[in-house]
Amino acid sequence: MKPIIYADNAATTRLSPTVLEAMLPFLREEYGNASSLYSLGRRVRVPLEEARETIARCLGGQNREIFFTSGGSEANNWALKGAAAFLAKNGKRHIISTAFEHPSILHTLDALKREGFSITLLPVHENGIVRPEDLQRAIREDTGLVSVMYANNEVGTIQPIGELGAICRQKGIWFHTDAVQAAGALPIDVVKEHIDLLSLSGHKFHGPKGIGALYIREGLHFPNLIHGGEQESGRRAGTENTAAIVGLGVAMEETCLHREDTSRKVRAMRDRLLTGLLSIPGCRLNGDRERRLPGNLNLSFAGIEGESLLLLLDMRGICASSGSACASGSQDPSYVLRALGVDAELAKGSLRLTLGDLNTEEEVDILLREIPETVAHLRQMRGWHS
Repeated sequence: MKPIIYADNAATTRLSPTVLEAMLPFLREEYGNASSLYSLGRRVRVPLEEARETIARCLGGQNREIFFTSGGSEANNWALKGAAAFLAKNGKRHIISTAFEHPSILHTLDALKREGFSITLLPVHENGIVRPEDLQRAIREDTGLVSVMYANNEVGTIQPIGELGAICRQKGIWFHTDAVQAAGALPIDVVKEHIDLLSLSGHKFHGPKGIGALYIREGLHFPNLIHGGEQESGRRAGTENTAAIVGLGVAMEETCLHREDTSRKVRAMRDRLLTGLLSIPGCRLNGDRERRLPGNLNLSFAGIEGESLLLLLDMRGICASSGSACASGSQDPSYVLRALGVDAELAKGSLRLTLGDLNTEEEVDILLREIPETVAHLRQMRGWHS
């Protein structure tokens, strides 16, 4: 079987062996319900709360501000719908976000719009970065919530979250950030950056799938998500997925501990890959070159279809994507690239490569050989000339 080069770490990451080992006891002998009073349940409660403490510490928050969810999409839905429900009671029915948020944000905003909320989507400009002055101009008397992703899932651009958060705090507006791509990869401080709500997902940094968290700043009058039992301080009822929660905590701790070294390694590989691929005629980088996630490259190639490129690369053992896994199957050009002003035809020829700490220099060598050959082959088939 041909070796696989996995270059789609923005979609998901391989489960860390350390994380798996930490989870196994809670799938076997430590199977108790963490809400039970007997010793088997009490033993399970301890590591669950340790995971909560780890996540809070890595984000600069407090234990009681961390609430476990099934992942990033649930956390995003809870953040937006919960905030909207509370703020609407005070006449705050205007929400500001951006044109290139994750589908779990944009689709939730669509649902809120149908309920009578007013939505403003900020432009992100050619470099894929929100300008604080655009946010300032968009704020109205009835603005109650601003939601801007920490780092974009397709083009990897990192937003000026601290500046945006400061504007919102000064105006008394709740500020949410979707940090699913950023958590683990970037240093985050919810206090210094004036963040009220933050979403994250474990499988983006070598944790298990199906587990995430929502940070809710203490003092926010925030509605419950699921009514029933008293789990998660009564805000999200249901028996806790202890194994996944423990895995999330271990993954977060591992990632935060090694973040600087990992970033240096991954950024060096990414930059070498970028230099090589930009030598292909008709290739352009999408998004800001400097303010982007360490492993992210989003490129457009004139004269080809991105889907054909992905299929041929897959045949060569290379896993990549053209954008968000949540939008796969769509025949339309990426809405993220269109928000950056990329021409529709060029956007259709996009390729997202996201490297991680498990990638190697030898794999970069192979990518630098296989991708140009594949692009040239597709262009020859279409009779394209630069």
